[in-house]
Amino acid sequence: MICASSNTSEGVILTGNASYEKASQACSDIQEKLFDLQDASPSFNLTAILGHLAYDSPLNTAQQYWVSSYPGYCQATNAYGKISDVNCLEQLPALCSQSAPFSNVSYADTTSKWQVTVQAGEQLTTGYRDRASFRFLGVRYADQPKRFTYSEVFAGSGTQTALAYGSECIQLPGEGEEDCLFLNIFTSYLPNTGVSDELRPVMFYIHGGAFVAGTGANPDYDGGNLASRGDVVVVTINYRLGVFGFLALDSSTPGNYGMADQVVALDWIRANIAAFGGDSNRITVFGQSAGANSVVSLLGSPEAIGKFAAAMPMSHIAGLGLLGDFYTTYSSIADAAASAVSSVLDPTNCTSATSQVNCLRSFDAQDLLLLTSGMIPLLIQDGTYINSPYLLLNGSGNVANVPLTIGILHDEAGALIPYPSGTNLSQEIENAGLSPQIYTDNSALFPEPSGANVTLDIFNVTVHMATDGELRCLDEAIAYAGVQNNIFKSVWFYEFTRSYQPADFDVNVPVCQAPIDAAHPYGDTSKPYFRCHGGDVYYTFGNLIRQGQPQRDGIDILFSQFIADLYTSFARTYNPNPQAEYLLARDYVSTYEQIYGSGGLWEEVKSGETPTLYRLDWPSLQVTFDEIGQCEALGFPLNYYL
Repeated sequence: MICASSNTSEGVILTGNASYEKASQACSDIQEKLFDLQDASPSFNLTAILGHLAYDSPLNTAQQYWVSSYPGYCQATNAYGKISDVNCLEQLPALCSQSAPFSNVSYADTTSKWQVTVQAGEQLTTGYRDRASFRFLGVRYADQPKRFTYSEVFAGSGTQTALAYGSECIQLPGEGEEDCLFLNIFTSYLPNTGVSDELRPVMFYIHGGAFVAGTGANPDYDGGNLASRGDVVVVTINYRLGVFGFLALDSSTPGNYGMADQVVALDWIRANIAAFGGDSNRITVFGQSAGANSVVSLLGSPEAIGKFAAAMPMSHIAGLGLLGDFYTTYSSIADAAASAVSSVLDPTNCTSATSQVNCLRSFDAQDLLLLTSGMIPLLIQDGTYINSPYLLLNGSGNVANVPLTIGILHDEAGALIPYPSGTNLSQEIENAGLSPQIYTDNSALFPEPSGANVTLDIFNVTVHMATDGELRCLDEAIAYAGVQNNIFKSVWFYEFTRSYQPADFDVNVPVCQAPIDAAHPYGDTSKPYFRCHGGDVYYTFGNLIRQGQPQRDGIDILFSQFIADLYTSFARTYNPNPQAEYLLARDYVSTYEQIYGSGGLWEEVKSGETPTLYRLDWPSLQVTFDEIGQCEALGFPLNYYL
């Protein structure tokens, strides 16, 4: 087990029980040595390093661990760093040094020094460790399926090298491969045995990208820091995109291949994750944007229900607007096939082919990608993976009865709609995919600022309407129906009012960035800015520094740690409030003070009570659901799904 500090660069590797001699050899076998506690820096906090061994009870301070000793002695330490002489045959865990470097976006262990091999099923999989976690990259979970058919769980024998990410799934502008069904595992714990009470919860991440782009190998989603800080196993996946993942023509070509890949990846994880320290009975599926839409579809999928224990759709696009119309309901095969004529069959001259699907299979993958770039990928009512027009929350459908955390950013649409090109408000509302008449009838609910920048004033209106219409209203309605109809075991709703826009998704620059001035060269977070779609990703995975982004103030890193603590607590306990004992044991003081001090606990949405959400900021605050009147005006009242 890698035990790393969140406050210093130091860490240790904790091994299983053994005599002093065998413990020393175990460290040597991984090219480390017994940890020399007396040479540790003054900032080294052994109690905090070992604190993740305790959750809802204090750390066992009587437990001893082998450490480096003087010749002729066998010495061990307790969790407070008190060293004592111990019988050399005593069976104790060892603290080994941890000299592996921090990895970065270009780092891969091409030598054998930090490599580690795991037996999972019939496969020997070789990954490597860095300072924070064990990393297994590009693990195959399915062989390349025949184009427009479902994938199957990879169950081959032999060895696979997992030192570098696998190919991303083919996508514009011509990147990736069809052979792309790989996943990545980040864990701080590799068990000697599969004892269930030692295994860690699993966080299974599905990337966004409108079902046409993205990869689990995106450095923004590197799971090493999240796994280390939260003591969870993080898995990120690829799944087929665009025409390759979502084409539907008829009952024999019903679509949803990309969604099926997600279920197959879940099946592989359930069968193999124990070897990587994960508990197959405690899988939280989470995803952002199209990944959140995937999570919602899995909540109602007969093929997925029962395969995960909790769900967390983040920035789920559900309503009206430029994007929402495509995701509000699940298309029938017939409707999807009709739309495929102009976007897929006509551009490829396959419309009149004896077998349209065989015609499409005859194309080179890159050529097919370019010819079908106008296709809009849709989730389909195929009768297997999806058998309803939308997630049925009125009690009439089969929905996974699991804890649910769902939420948005305050100004999501700031990165989803175009910045105004003119000063005609009605025209710009229409350009954003919205109804000018709704605004005319309800202008007081969407007030236009009276600033010096007219286009920015207009953008405030369109972002307000689109954020409510595309995300907030129906996501709040999902939470509300979920508790009123007792669909989910618990429901927790959030809203980010602090964000940090990723460099690779910085649309409409600079509105999604905190304003820059001489005193704040990286942005003044105390001034107004749009908290846009994607602005939670750095915080979720703790990769702000890893991605080379500057801290804007003294809060960014603390806030990222706070978010990781909330989300991993949900994965561990199905409650996003980390237990006080856990936070104190790990020396997560800033999070402790936020939850049990200035900010207060995150309260769940409950039936019969005014619904509330947790406003994620520094400090955070529990408030009632926003924009109830605006949502009614847009046609998406709180009781929409009842």
